[in-house]
Amino acid sequence: MDDMVQGTAEWHAIRLGKVTASRVADVIAKTKSGPSASRAKYAGELIAERLTGSPAERFSNAAMAWGTEQEPEARKTYEFYRDTDVVQVAFVSHPVIGDSGASPDGLVDVDGLLEIKCPETHTHIETLLNKEVPSKYVTQMMWQMACTGRKWCDFVSYDPRLPESMRFFCRRVHRDDALIADLEKEVVAFLNEVRGKVIGLRRLYEEPKADAPAELLMAG
Repeated sequence: MDDMVQGTAEWHAIRLGKVTASRVADVIAKTKSGPSASRAKYAGELIAERLTGSPAERFSNAAMAWGTEQEPEARKTYEFYRDTDVVQVAFVSHPVIGDSGASPDGLVDVDGLLEIKCPETHTHIETLLNKEVPSKYVTQMMWQMACTGRKWCDFVSYDPRLPESMRFFCRRVHRDDALIADLEKEVVAFLNEVRGKVIGLRRLYEEPKADAPAELLMAG
């Protein structure tokens, strides 16, 4: 576990070219005809990161910035709600699978994790009405548990714009070893594809450069 701060240059550097928890859903995304476009796009992003040594550009907007700003307050609210302290951590590598890891929003007690979302109000209301964790985040939380070895993760949705009784939602998701095993197989296959394409690109476009002077001499 690293004690650096999430969002810093060091944090982006340690995640470079790696599968992270928030993107595992893209790794496993499929359509009726096969892998989804989001899976191919994510593979392209990781390939680019490995070839350029620079993090891929991420889309950001005002709603996302607002959510990031509200996260500390949401964490404090959770600590009060659960009567516990949250330990922040920047990145945890997967114990077995290289080039993969997770950035949970906090470690809780001995066995727990915390995942915080501060979404747009309509999204938060939908979560309140459904009274359950949106399925797209379950995969993310499972990968966090896979990387940390922890047994559960509390999902929090927080929106201070609503009346006080509606601002905070929390549900616990328990570790599912069978699901984690399936995710690990998918991530290993995905990473092998990424590595293979990086190697293929380098063979095609880097090695011929060394032969270029000889070819020019022959042509002369």
